[in-house]
Amino acid sequence: MNTKRIRVALLGAGRIGQEHARTLIGSPQVSLVTVCDARLEAAQQIVAKAPGATAISDTAEVFSSKDIDAVVICTPTGSHADLIEAGARSGKAVFCEKPVALDLERTKKALKLVEDSGIPFQIGFQRRFDTGYAEARTKIDRNSIGRIDQFRSVGRDPAPPPREYLETSGGLFLDQMIHEIDLARFLVGEVESVCAWGAARFSKDAADFGDVDTATTLLRFKNGALGVIENSRRAIYGYDIITEVFGERGKLVVHAERKSPLRHYREGGSEEDHFYFFMDRFKDAFQAELESFFACVQEGRQPTPGAVDALEALRIGIAATRSFKEGRVVSLEEIQ
Repeated sequence: MNTKRIRVALLGAGRIGQEHARTLIGSPQVSLVTVCDARLEAAQQIVAKAPGATAISDTAEVFSSKDIDAVVICTPTGSHADLIEAGARSGKAVFCEKPVALDLERTKKALKLVEDSGIPFQIGFQRRFDTGYAEARTKIDRNSIGRIDQFRSVGRDPAPPPREYLETSGGLFLDQMIHEIDLARFLVGEVESVCAWGAARFSKDAADFGDVDTATTLLRFKNGALGVIENSRRAIYGYDIITEVFGERGKLVVHAERKSPLRHYREGGSEEDHFYFFMDRFKDAFQAELESFFACVQEGRQPTPGAVDALEALRIGIAATRSFKEGRVVSLEEIQ
């Protein structure tokens, strides 16, 4: 096992890039060598907290460097596939935030190059590394609830994203719901068909782009289980995420407990705090997914979730989008 520090370049210094930077700077597994962002000042802000790292604005410098072993891609979605391919060609390990691309053919092309190159590759479905979801998977593997019959997952954000984000997001089914889709595959198995409904209940921006802000999606799994996913772009009380797996011998439920153990009892009732956004709820999971990725790189193992997970989640999201637009059940066999 190779235990020397992995030399890493962080591509993208936005919100998620800053979150991953905290892990990279504090990790004994890696050395943060470079932070690259088209907005050089954003990269410089991170580098100021990372002794020895340099800030650059041209990704070509990253992939031509022999002093970088791995890249963590946190750039806008439209650049992911090109950067993944550049990583594969240069023989660098690649961690990439979801998705690879919004287009199936572009995704398959990039992932084929990853497969052919043999580089370590991981897609950023961080919920798998949350302690609740990881333990649920362990119990399912141990057959703790027996045959799985039903799956239910709720994902509601506190507020819609900015208009400029919605314009290029690919729509709710490919953007927001993709995490619930990955949980469905992670906990239950492969999906056979999808039926989705959606509506623009409150977001004029979503309506302007032909998108929805509220959706309910039905899943039929290949193993016979049935599932439902509920999404909304707005929950006034904060981030709302619950997952339930129901089986013949019981059920597993994963949801966020109170942010702190404090409950305030007062005249007229009581109150408690609540996770407001996913960056807060999954802070530990973001760290754990990178730690797992780098452990795989050091030990010569292929990371997970990987290329298949990236591709299959996209296929289901595309099927849901088509189902909503065409008003019918869509088989995954149609999405090739």
